Amino acid sequence: MEDALKRLSRLRTRRSGRRSGVIPFLVPALVLFGIWQLYPMLRVVFLAFTDYVVIGSAPTSFVGFGNFIEAFGDPLVRSGLTRALVFTLIFLPGAIILPLLAAVALTRVSSTRLAAFYRVVLLVPALLPGPLIFIMWRWLYSPAIGPINYLLVDVFGWFTIHTVPNWAGDPVLMLPSIVVMEWWWGIGYHTIFFLAGLAAIPMSTLESARVDGAHEGRVFWHILLPGLRPIIAVLVILRLGSAFAVIEEFLIYGGVNRALPTYTWTVYMWDTAFKVGRWEQGYASAVGLIGTLTVLALIVLMLRVGRLTRS
Repeated sequence: MEDALKRLSRLRTRRSGRRSGVIPFLVPALVLFGIWQLYPMLRVVFLAFTDYVVIGSAPTSFVGFGNFIEAFGDPLVRSGLTRALVFTLIFLPGAIILPLLAAVALTRVSSTRLAAFYRVVLLVPALLPGPLIFIMWRWLYSPAIGPINYLLVDVFGWFTIHTVPNWAGDPVLMLPSIVVMEWWWGIGYHTIFFLAGLAAIPMSTLESARVDGAHEGRVFWHILLPGLRPIIAVLVILRLGSAFAVIEEFLIYGGVNRALPTYTWTVYMWDTAFKVGRWEQGYASAVGLIGTLTVLALIVLMLRVGRLTRS
C-alpha cells in the first residue's frame, strides 16, 4: 500500500512538473490572444451600449439597449441580414457537395503519383492570398477583357459584345459570381477534410458491400455518406459562420453601394463605423453583435436539426 502511494505521489510530481514547464510557453500565446482577440471583442461589446462616435466633441454616454432597439427597426440591418442569408444559402450546398465529390473521385484514382498531383492542384487555390484571388477573378469576370466573356463571345458565339454578361456588375449575377469564386477558393481545403474522413472508413466494409452486390451508388449513400457525417457537420458549421460574415469580397465587388446585394450587415457595419458621417462606432458595434448573434442562432438551429435527423 505504501509503495502504491509513493508511486502515485511521484506520478503527480512528474505531472505537475510537466505542467509548470509548459506554462511559460503558453504565456506569449495567451498575451497575443488577449491583445488581438479578447480585448477587441470586449471593447465591441462595451461600445454597443454607448453612443460613441469617433468624429465629435460630445462625451460618450451609456445608452443601454438604445442602439439595439434602433438597429432592430433599421431597414438596412434587416435587408443586410437577409442578403447575407441568401448568399449563405447559395454558397453552402456547393461548398460541401463539390469537395465531397472531388474527394470520392480522388479515391478512385489508381495511380499514386497522379492522385498526389491532383491533390496538389486542388490545394493551390487555398495557398493563394485573398487579394490575389480577388484581382484574378475580377479579371476573369471582366466584361471587356475577361477570358470567360471571350469564350462566350468569340469562341462559342453565344453572346455579342453588347449582350455579354457583366458578371461582377449585374446585381442579379453578382452574388452567384462571388459564390463560384468562393467555391473554387475553398475546394482544395475542404477536400482534404473529406479525404481524411474517407481514410477512416474501413476498406473491409466497402469491399464486403461490393462483394454482396452493392453498386457504387448504394455504397456511397449507405456507407460513405454516413461515415462522413461528422466531417459534413463540422464543415457546415464552419462555412455557415464564415459565409454569413463575408465582408472583404463584398467591399471589393460592390463597395458601399446600398442598392447592390453585396451591401450586407457586415458592409453596413463597416460603412457606419469608418465611412459615413461621424463614424458612429457605438451603433456599428450593436449591428455587429446582432449579426454575430444571428450567426450563432443559425448554428444552434443547424445542430438541433442534425440531432433530430439522427434520431
